[in-house]
Amino acid sequence: DIDDVGHKYYLELELEDVLDKDRTVSCTAEVLYHLGSRASAPDVQVTVQGELRSTEEADKEFYNRMRSLEKELVAENIPDSHGNIPPELEPIHLLAWVASGYVIWQNSTENTKFHLAQVKHVKQVKRSDEDLQFDYVVLLHEMVSQEVLPWEVTVLWHPQRGARVSR
Repeated sequence: DIDDVGHKYYLELELEDVLDKDRTVSCTAEVLYHLGSRASAPDVQVTVQGELRSTEEADKEFYNRMRSLEKELVAENIPDSHGNIPPELEPIHLLAWVASGYVIWQNSTENTKFHLAQVKHVKQVKRSDEDLQFDYVVLLHEMVSQEVLPWEVTVLWHPQRGARVSR
C-alpha cells in the first residue's frame, strides 16, 4: 500500500514465446492501481531478461499475404467451439490477443481478471496507406464475475511499426 496513492504489486513471471513454446524469458513487473480511480489504467513497468524469437520473417509473410488478397479477409469464431485455430488464421488470432491485452490493461482493476475467450468476428478493412486494418469483435471472459463481454476493437498493424489499437 502506498498512502493516498494506491496499491503496488511486484511480480515475477515467465513469458512463453508464442511461436516457440519451449522458449521462455524471465520478466519482472511493477503494477500500481490508483485509489478510487476506475477511469485510469494501472501504471505498469516491465523488465524482460532475455529475448524472444524474432517474428520478422513470419510478420513479412503475413503482411504480404494480407496485402495480396483480392477480397478482404472476413472470419468468425476463432477459435472454434472445439478450440481449433486454422493455421492461416493464427496471426489474426495473435493480433486479437495483443489488442485484447491493451483493452484488458485499460479496463483492469484489482478485482478483475480478463481472458480473451474468442474472436467472434474479424473483418479486414482496405486502407490507402501501408497499414493493415482489422475490425474485431472479441469476447473477453471476466473470470471473477464469469461474464463474457463483447468488445469492438480496431487494430492497425504494420510489420515495422507493430500493432496499434485505435478504439
